[in-house]
Amino acid sequence: MRYPWIDEYLLGKAGVTKDLKQEWNWIRYQIDGKMFAAVCLNDSNEPYYITLKLEPAEGDFLRSQYPDIIPGYYMNKEHWNSINPDGAVPDDLLKDLLDKSYRLVLSGFSRKKQKKFWAKRNLPKQLLTHPSPKRSHLIIKKNTRNFTCPKINPEL
Repeated sequence: MRYPWIDEYLLGKAGVTKDLKQEWNWIRYQIDGKMFAAVCLNDSNEPYYITLKLEPAEGDFLRSQYPDIIPGYYMNKEHWNSINPDGAVPDDLLKDLLDKSYRLVLSGFSRKKQKKFWAKRNLPKQLLTHPSPKRSHLIIKKNTRNFTCPKINPEL
């Protein structure tokens, strides 16, 4: 496998656990029981796909750009994508895709649950309860909120 760093990289993220789903022969990476990535193993226990979740439009685009990225192996083809572990997908791109998959699944949790995962990383409490714009990456929002700009005084 071209990406020996995957296990350490994914387990370094807040709240991530790993297990082996023996029926599928998959190593699954999960946040509170929700899978965001998997390394699919063949009969010889060697990786043959890395599967991760992406927004549908991004997955379609990447599949058109890289022959080593295909619709998710044994997964929902719209949201999941599989990557050849011996292919030509650059390491930086794969790290970015794994980060996006992690954030996508994490954003499905309540803010309270997200804070719990970040607390496990021993971040100061004030960062968790009052994220500033510079620290907004600490709490992943599923939907952006609409807001209006204040009225501008035309006399200025």
